[in-house]
Amino acid sequence: MEGTLENAPSGETEKPEMKGSKVEGNAVKVENSAALNKKNSMVRADLVNLAEVDAALERHLSKAYSRPAASAETGSEPPGPIEEWEINPREINLKSIIARGTFGTVHKGVYKGQDVAVKLLEWGEENTMKKSEVQYYRNQFRQEVAVWHKLDHPNVTKFIGASMGNSNLRIPSAVDGDDGFHHVPNNACCVVVEYLAGGTLKDYLIRNRRKKLSYKVVVELALDVARGLAYLHSQKIAHRDVKTENMLLDKTRRVKIADFGVARVEASNPKDMTGDTGTPGYMAPEILDGKPYNKKCDVYSFGICLWEVYCCDMPYLTLSFADMTSAVVHQNLRPEMPKCCPNALADVMRKCWDANPEKRPQMSDVVRMLEALDTSKGGGMIPDGAQPRGCFCFGKYRGP
Repeated sequence: MEGTLENAPSGETEKPEMKGSKVEGNAVKVENSAALNKKNSMVRADLVNLAEVDAALERHLSKAYSRPAASAETGSEPPGPIEEWEINPREINLKSIIARGTFGTVHKGVYKGQDVAVKLLEWGEENTMKKSEVQYYRNQFRQEVAVWHKLDHPNVTKFIGASMGNSNLRIPSAVDGDDGFHHVPNNACCVVVEYLAGGTLKDYLIRNRRKKLSYKVVVELALDVARGLAYLHSQKIAHRDVKTENMLLDKTRRVKIADFGVARVEASNPKDMTGDTGTPGYMAPEILDGKPYNKKCDVYSFGICLWEVYCCDMPYLTLSFADMTSAVVHQNLRPEMPKCCPNALADVMRKCWDANPEKRPQMSDVVRMLEALDTSKGGGMIPDGAQPRGCFCFGKYRGP
């Protein structure tokens, strides 16, 4: 702290030889008041510049109050270091809503001139969730992003960026907000990926449910999924929720794997991967039975998807979840194989959904089996030389 005395009365100016002070013209500066106090010395009040003290105190308080802190009520956390995958949400412009889910929405949008899909996650309104709950979902989100942002394959949806969310998370929007912004809670997060105009593989199959798909198209779609999964497994990643709803099509009908919400790096010890993870109907018996599992659960799910693509239908429509689970685990229930299904393709399905995970092939082997199929002569659901009016050998599903 320093003070000046410019108009001190005659005879009251401190002497130059006083320790801890300096004389500059008619001004005296106190350099080490702490040292003087230790020596029981006193600093004269008329040597203290109160304006400078007030300014210094204001700067200190300003820093203290502006420092971010965690909130127990909202679960918001101070911003950490910027991750390599983080983007500025204000550079995203939301357009139409593509889908709605339990924890948020998926919008079509534009980011830096590119069409994108924005997965916006809102885990309850502010002040309604405990800090532990928000932190759990944030960790899940970080897990998804950590898996996704390093992947690079033509059959895996391209990750563009993500935002963990903070008090400044306002996304320009054409559909929400009177001020032109989509306002979200502090605990919200968003992930931005490439936009694929073809929609989900499941929707594509539903649109073709009556006329079915040609054998060549079936194998092409299956190969796209198989190659994407083989790549994930080569990176030691188990998707754990393989289903046609999580497969997207681009304008050329190429399939890309999406939604890594429950994906994780495969544990070295299979006992570390347990719990009900996935979607009923696609879940492997070992998962339904609560047993440890590995990436072979994806192979089982692929076998179900392959049947679904070939038949343009859904398995187990007449069964409840409890009945389906019991039959799959204890009675080896599998989707009914159409009589017109080529033996080579049916063989791939049966190998993939074998009850014993160790007997299921690796996805890289599945790719090779599918590549070896001869589709030049057609066949399958659509008989040669006939109009595609549906399958003539596959009746209504009758259960086990």
